[in-house]
Amino acid sequence: MDISGGKIIYFASDQHFGAPTGFLSKQRESIFIKWLEQIEKNAAAIFLLGDLFDFWFEYKTVIPKRYVRILGKLASVADRGIPIHFFVGNHDLWMKDYFETELNISVYHKQKEFIFNSKTFFIAHGDGLGPNDKGYKLIKKIFTNSLAKRLFQALHPDIGIRLGNYFSLKNKLITKDNDLAFMGEEKEWLALYAKRKLKEKHRDYFIFGHRHIPMEIKLKDNSTYINLGDWVSHYTYATFDGSCLELKKWKVK
Repeated sequence: MDISGGKIIYFASDQHFGAPTGFLSKQRESIFIKWLEQIEKNAAAIFLLGDLFDFWFEYKTVIPKRYVRILGKLASVADRGIPIHFFVGNHDLWMKDYFETELNISVYHKQKEFIFNSKTFFIAHGDGLGPNDKGYKLIKKIFTNSLAKRLFQALHPDIGIRLGNYFSLKNKLITKDNDLAFMGEEKEWLALYAKRKLKEKHRDYFIFGHRHIPMEIKLKDNSTYINLGDWVSHYTYATFDGSCLELKKWKVK
């Protein structure tokens, strides 16, 4: 895919809508929708790198009743012919086919490479990658277990979704101070993961979410790791105009 004519590819991650309260979530949801309204004017594509929701589970005929505004806006953007790519995060890993069949959004359950203007992008949410992140690796094994999913799906949606929201908010792995602090370039596990992947094959950019910290780390002279931060505290995102990838902050009004 070639980017030209003033078009831009946008990347964002970790909105965690639904947390910490419905009221505060709607405020942030409104901010994110305004961002979407602005960027759809020149967007060549939009990449959402996971944890759009603080909890998401798709039953056969039921989805959580919140999020109608953001879902409607995403559908509107996709209907305009703007490709939206969604990478499942650890808070919405129980996503099935709703985004694809109802919103026309491409969904990925693991990392994937894209090439734009001869630049290679390695993209993923980031959970479970690298030498650390042991807590998430354990949780992911449990939550992606087919028996665990069937048992949860057997719960009535009123019970299951309420239970999922409760445990998602109580998940201390996402709120621990040391988990949200920059660990240094030599200890950031997603940067270490990117360096390891570079030994296998060159990529120009590694783009992840999950860490909630906006960061840009030069891996080599011609390879960079970008973490997108979040839309809980930072309101950060990245843009690629065909030649330059930039990490930016949305001005909340």
